[in-house]
Amino acid sequence: MITSGRPRAQKAVIPAAGLGTRFLPATKAIPKEMLPVVDKPAIQYVVEEAVRAGLTNLLTITGRNKVALENHFDRHWELEQALEQKGDVNRLRRVQKSQMLGEVHFVRQGEPRGLGHAVLCAQAHVGQEPFAVLLGDDLIDEGDPLLEPMLDAQQRHGGNVIALMEVPPEQIHLYGCAAVEPVDNDGDVVRVTGLVEKPAPGEAPSNLAIIGRYVLDPSIFDLLSRTQPGRGGEIQLTDALAESTRSGEVGVVGVIFKGHRYDTGDRLDYLKAMTRLAVRHREVGDEFREWLLEWVNTPEGQGTEGSAPH
Repeated sequence: MITSGRPRAQKAVIPAAGLGTRFLPATKAIPKEMLPVVDKPAIQYVVEEAVRAGLTNLLTITGRNKVALENHFDRHWELEQALEQKGDVNRLRRVQKSQMLGEVHFVRQGEPRGLGHAVLCAQAHVGQEPFAVLLGDDLIDEGDPLLEPMLDAQQRHGGNVIALMEVPPEQIHLYGCAAVEPVDNDGDVVRVTGLVEKPAPGEAPSNLAIIGRYVLDPSIFDLLSRTQPGRGGEIQLTDALAESTRSGEVGVVGVIFKGHRYDTGDRLDYLKAMTRLAVRHREVGDEFREWLLEWVNTPEGQGTEGSAPH
């Protein structure tokens, strides 16, 4: 049990203002966060993760054409009434679950100025408390807790906490990368001494990639307000955290995650996530797994029949 006296984060921020260009044309009219992963939109997995960690006060940072997010976490009286009249209790409970998860708020980013700016939009809601940030592209397996140990680490060490995951060295240029040193007797927690955004091959200080979970000290808002646009002309959260490691005033620690993470922002990983979660689904999992095992041995499954749609 944590006894440091530091307050534990109670709020979560979910940036969801991106355009979802990697999934066009599917995301032309539908927010990428609403794309289904089996039978739930991706953002619901993220909200459920936050709630499991005790963060029931959630702020979603949205943009234009994101009204579907608000509708999803609101009540749909007509649908509920229709399901109730049909006696379809199971589907009624699924529909109602999304609006009962927690207290979900929404604020618009206004213009797409980067993840750092999206986090800065949460300042009035968060105030002077530590808070979590969960990116919707990264789904963390329910059986592999990550947010809870990050919240614990923030109470022990203070400052900012980032999630790190080992990736093959040839892939580290796709991520923000951390230079680290050990923290005595603290398991998978390391002290972050530097951060590099998408380092050139051969120049990465480690193979520890930053993934989309953060627990941040409120001092990050002051850093973000002074952070100049970086890669892509946007205000980068990684740049503000890198400054935090250099200043020494508010440190950064990392929690090394060794569980399952699904990158739903990439089309191939999205399909992998869909498959892995589908075979574990309590209603369709067994039948889907049986079909999948049969299908992979067919000419179509082995890629020797038919042509790929595009």
